[in-house]
Amino acid sequence: MDYKSSKAPPFILLDEPELTFNSDDIALDTNPLRGLLRFGAYNASTFAGYTPALRVAIVAPASGWRKLGELVETIRASHEARDRINYVPSYPGFEQIFKVPIVAAPKDVHIKWPDNLMALGRGGAPHERLLCAMTDAMARLDAFHDQFDVAMVHLPDQWALAFNAAGFDAHDALKALGARYAIPTQVVNDRVFKFNLKASLAWRLSIALFVKAGGVPWKLAPLLGVPEGTAYIGLAYALRGDPKAARFVTCCSQVFDADGGGMQFVAFEARDSIANSQEARHNPFLSRADMRAVMARSLKLYLTRNGGRLPRRLVIHKTTSFKQEELRGVFDALGTVPEVECIEIGSSATWRGVWLKESRKTGVKSEPDRAPVPRGTVLVRTGNSALVWASGNAPVAGLGGKLLYQGGKSIPRPINLIRHAGNGPLEIAALETIALTKMDWNNDALYDPVPVTIRYSQKLARTIANVPELPGNTYPYRLFM
Repeated sequence: MDYKSSKAPPFILLDEPELTFNSDDIALDTNPLRGLLRFGAYNASTFAGYTPALRVAIVAPASGWRKLGELVETIRASHEARDRINYVPSYPGFEQIFKVPIVAAPKDVHIKWPDNLMALGRGGAPHERLLCAMTDAMARLDAFHDQFDVAMVHLPDQWALAFNAAGFDAHDALKALGARYAIPTQVVNDRVFKFNLKASLAWRLSIALFVKAGGVPWKLAPLLGVPEGTAYIGLAYALRGDPKAARFVTCCSQVFDADGGGMQFVAFEARDSIANSQEARHNPFLSRADMRAVMARSLKLYLTRNGGRLPRRLVIHKTTSFKQEELRGVFDALGTVPEVECIEIGSSATWRGVWLKESRKTGVKSEPDRAPVPRGTVLVRTGNSALVWASGNAPVAGLGGKLLYQGGKSIPRPINLIRHAGNGPLEIAALETIALTKMDWNNDALYDPVPVTIRYSQKLARTIANVPELPGNTYPYRLFM
């Protein structure tokens, strides 16, 4: 084999994107937990004006009542970090971080279910009883909307036979009910009560509860080279009902501002039936008319939130390739936007990479480093495709040491980034992809394996597919976290 023809092109190493913890972009950190510890949450001051305390309503069977109270106390108290010690700082307590206390809602707000699953609801199969109980609970909580901020719902393991049935998923059904009444919910299972790493548990739950109550923990700091006025859309598809018999595609369009904030989404039910259901199972897609409709609604959502100003640049992410009719639909709807990029984000690349260092052995130039490939490594393959290591070593975000590899000992797999429309340096698209992996507010990790444009839209599309009666409206994402 000719070495020169098989040699990979030179790689690019991007800096770890920074997060900002105030609107002036002067409180910056690469580690979200360390940033919260140093600066507090992005909108802590305005959140305190909105509600002087984060009030938690409890919905649980009698046996979980005391455990949920203890869980709230865990979030309220401080804890020394015992795991992931190069990333997770000690937890100082909810009020110290978010500048408001976390408290129980008034006594009349809470809902106590019987321990016996078959005593729930008004008869029927187990999942029907659970759905009835959740429906009644959300309707009752709606009457006390001004007396709580988040509902914590305990679904015990002993009720597991009611969690899934044909066309039913308990978690998705609860989120859809919460969306109907604009009630954010935190689902708790028995595993949480057995989790002994209290600092990690408190960090994770405190951030999630703060966001669900309307808080913003952090945003993305301005990214070098990204034009001002850039916005992002994440698209995800799911087939309605049995995939083998499905005729229509459910689509979720998630809209983000340039800083990764303003997370709202559009629920959309395709109007055109699927001509080739077998192909759609592998690559769900929209017709030109349906894509035009969902993009038009997404653009309207952005315009409404930004005083009628058009984005200068709009980047659209999805995990499957863009069909030609989809691209035509995109440009039909977005003809007034100066720059549009359509990018496929593939997370199943077969490529792997090993980071080499200079060898001290005689006659050997290099040898594998004990650290994996750095996060932010980009290998441009063609003018419109690149491998992007969103997973990898990120010591700059650590609390000390030269190694911070989230996920352990496996060899990190890159994202396969393919641009189907648009132009400009692929390094910019890669930097945005890496930065958006840090915007999952339902997680205490440094990053998610895929950008939030993909992760959130996938979750929402699945929920919409499982709950046919969910109206095709616009929703804040916090209701589905």
